[in-house]
Amino acid sequence: MLFQTNNLTKKTLRELYLAILKPRIIEEKMLILLRQNKISKWFSGIGQEATSVGVVAATKIDEYILPMHRNLGVFTNRDISLVQLFNQFQGKVDGFTKGRDRSFHFGSKDHNIVGMISHLGPQLGIADGIALAKKLKKEKKATVVFTGDGGTSEGDFHEALNVASVWDLPVLFVIENNGYGLSTPNHEQFKGESLAIRGEGYGIESLSIDGNNILEVYNTVKDKLEDIRKQPRPILIECFTFRMRGHEEASGTKYVPKEVMEHWSKKDPVITYQNFLIEEKIYSEDEISDIKEEIKKEVNAAVKESFDGKEFNVNPKEELEDVFYPFDQKIIFPKEKSISEMRFVDAISDSLRQNMNRYKDMIIMGQDISDYGGVFKVTEGFVDEFGRDRVINTPLCESAIIGTALGLSIEGIKSVVEMQFADFVTCGFNQIINNLAKIHYRWAQNADVVVRMPTGGGVSAGPFHSQSNEAWFFHTPGLKIVYPSCSSDAKGLLNAAIEDPNPYLFFEHKALYRSHKEMVFDDYYTTEVGKAKFVEEGSDLTIVTYGMGVHWSTEAMKKIPSNSADIIDLRSLQPWDKEAVRKSVEKTNKLIIIHEDSITGGIGAEISAWVTEHCFNSLDGPVIRAGGLDTPIPFRKELEDNYMPKNRILDKIRYLIKY
Repeated sequence: MLFQTNNLTKKTLRELYLAILKPRIIEEKMLILLRQNKISKWFSGIGQEATSVGVVAATKIDEYILPMHRNLGVFTNRDISLVQLFNQFQGKVDGFTKGRDRSFHFGSKDHNIVGMISHLGPQLGIADGIALAKKLKKEKKATVVFTGDGGTSEGDFHEALNVASVWDLPVLFVIENNGYGLSTPNHEQFKGESLAIRGEGYGIESLSIDGNNILEVYNTVKDKLEDIRKQPRPILIECFTFRMRGHEEASGTKYVPKEVMEHWSKKDPVITYQNFLIEEKIYSEDEISDIKEEIKKEVNAAVKESFDGKEFNVNPKEELEDVFYPFDQKIIFPKEKSISEMRFVDAISDSLRQNMNRYKDMIIMGQDISDYGGVFKVTEGFVDEFGRDRVINTPLCESAIIGTALGLSIEGIKSVVEMQFADFVTCGFNQIINNLAKIHYRWAQNADVVVRMPTGGGVSAGPFHSQSNEAWFFHTPGLKIVYPSCSSDAKGLLNAAIEDPNPYLFFEHKALYRSHKEMVFDDYYTTEVGKAKFVEEGSDLTIVTYGMGVHWSTEAMKKIPSNSADIIDLRSLQPWDKEAVRKSVEKTNKLIIIHEDSITGGIGAEISAWVTEHCFNSLDGPVIRAGGLDTPIPFRKELEDNYMPKNRILDKIRYLIKY
């Protein structure tokens, strides 16, 4: 291995040795603790430390790094407390995730580190978002994100590279090519000898280097980062390296041919660099022995302090409280009382416009939302008013864009992402479910993101443009879900969602866009999240619904004027107003739940179960549900009408009243 110092000072050469040695000594200690059954699992990076250490040493302390689970050197060289690090490995309350996640699945804003999730690819989109924020703020900063050779097969990798390329984002993508995705060799993962060509395919400057040569990594990354800061754009570096241990310790390395293991053992990044320093008389062997002993003492002391720390106690109240970023909504009433007639679509547009003026750095992103104004023209004229830096057309890559929105949030910037149709959110499902929803619970990072979801049928748009998919997300802790049925609530709830620093899914029924209109306050105001609205009040039964179901319910009750009902518009699905439902059921003693979504597993099932459990003594009949058929929603109008519950509601209401 050829080490070229490139005029690096003796001080820098020594610092790099200390930087690469500490994670190796920690790793060796972890293996001992694992054998002693004092930790449960360990993902070793032994053999590939030079990549982590060389990269982090080349970055500025205030630049974000998004590492993977073998990048211990990133954490140790950002001066993270070893005691807290060992607490994290043990799942202790004084770790970074309070025992809620393990190993390196955490971030620390104090250290400008964003942790990974197990799905490997999503952090690449987050890096795009952080880089976009730096570019918009005109800060000359780069963002560095790691992935592995296996991770480059994931769609998130390709989406993130494409977005970074199209938008000239200052991101350094680092591929750690260690030859195997767990046990699958590279020739079964991709064609070719190098992964750098994948960057070239997106018009990104790409190169491959020896990832076990710490000086080559450090010098190359340092030069490229300086270039990125001057001329913002993405660069990809592939680091050829090798892990000498199993994917995790239990898996072993039997799948690695003996000659491959022998080849890479001769390229051990710590030993080879250490020998170089001795040969160059930068360090003597005695000095290196002393250094190792000092680091071992530091590590052992930190391990002891961690293991001697307080015992783990479950705090059920805190577990629930930490799902969301603390936010106490204060209802904002309009200062001016002027009102205008607004269609549903106009109310949403008005809310977005007012928020773009209220939050001067807020970003709106989505497909075709700029000059075209979106397929439903919600953002028509916005690009002229707010500029292309704030009203951003995106490539067709929902996952990367939701990840980008999360990256913006990490940088303190609010964003609204438009799904062109709610159906297309499937392509960003992982980011919503596993990143937006869980990130505050895991390491106290909020996700200040609103995802707008044009939803629902009745417009003959077929199975991929008409789905009601709110129930997919209703089950996921960490998300807030609102679904207005009228213009005034559309504006007030969207304002509330954008104000709240937690992640929201904002469902907008497409059939209401231009068919519904009412008088709405012109001034800015917010509607209470989690508070249902009584659309009508009556005595014979309670109807709980939302969205288009509100209109179907009022139409149905007009056909039986001799009877009356409490019609409750939930408006907010997560959280939902349990007390409003309870009080109404205690009054009317009968309940029907109506939603457009397919009946099985719909939100009505949860409400029914809750009422049965908490209001059973108040019921004078079965809890009835009316929902869509258990089929995909079809295209032809006659079939779509058959799918919808609208024509079944009246019979169910009459049945329940007579029960």
